Amino acid sequence: MTLKALRVLFKDKLSAIYPPSEIESIFQILAKYKLEFDGATLILEGKKEVNASDLDFFQKSLERLQKNEPIQYIIGESYFYELLFKVNSSVLIPRPETEELVQWIITDVKDHFLNKKIQILDIGTGSGCIAISLAKNLPNAEVWALDISDEALDIAKENAVINKVSIHFLQADILQLKKLPQTYDIIVSNPPYIRQAEKKQMHHNVLEFEPDKALYVQDDNPLLFYKKITELALKYLTKNGSLYFEINQYLGEETVQLLKSFGLAKRELRKDLLGNDRMLRGGSL
Repeated sequence: MTLKALRVLFKDKLSAIYPPSEIESIFQILAKYKLEFDGATLILEGKKEVNASDLDFFQKSLERLQKNEPIQYIIGESYFYELLFKVNSSVLIPRPETEELVQWIITDVKDHFLNKKIQILDIGTGSGCIAISLAKNLPNAEVWALDISDEALDIAKENAVINKVSIHFLQADILQLKKLPQTYDIIVSNPPYIRQAEKKQMHHNVLEFEPDKALYVQDDNPLLFYKKITELALKYLTKNGSLYFEINQYLGEETVQLLKSFGLAKRELRKDLLGNDRMLRGGSL
């Protein structure tokens, strides 16, 4: 089968699941991963015959895509903040809106902690995308990363090696934790925040493949993790420290009020590029 015919096959088999532009993007991702071809090369090499081994890879990938499995899990990697991360079903796929949270923290640190050694803690690190991106871009930061899942921490540790950064990894259930190892200038978390009632709005590839415990909370206590993390932050943030959250877009004001109820100063709610309430900062910055 030629590359051109394979491309047509993907468009035909996936048309009921993905829009044409996304199918094309998926095919290009697979071609770059397996064949090291970019988009232009795909067009120029359209008549090239795909060898049996490569064809088997594309066909198996197509079968997995037809079952709504995310392309990132199929190839086992994803890019975040221009860095490569290994991913599997033990960790969430890094999202663009989380990149905006990372950018906010980097900007604040450079504005307020220039050339000063600082301590950062990432709670619920998953793949390590937040912690590793901060460590990579903030040479004055010592970064800690905590997660309940040993499997997630294994991936995060591998990603730290890939991206050549040093991270202190901790395994713990944040909801059961009564103290942190030390004080921190920055505490950041993207905890579970999707209510059970919101599941009907989720895509099948999220519902069926990404880890439930990293995504969902009960409808009657959706700010459970935010409350616990804020309680700890009040004890373990330095005098000039700040707490950063990624939040449920439907619970922006409720999360602001939670921080207010704890007396956390200088609360700032920010929208993501799509206009959704997505990030919250509280503290001294």
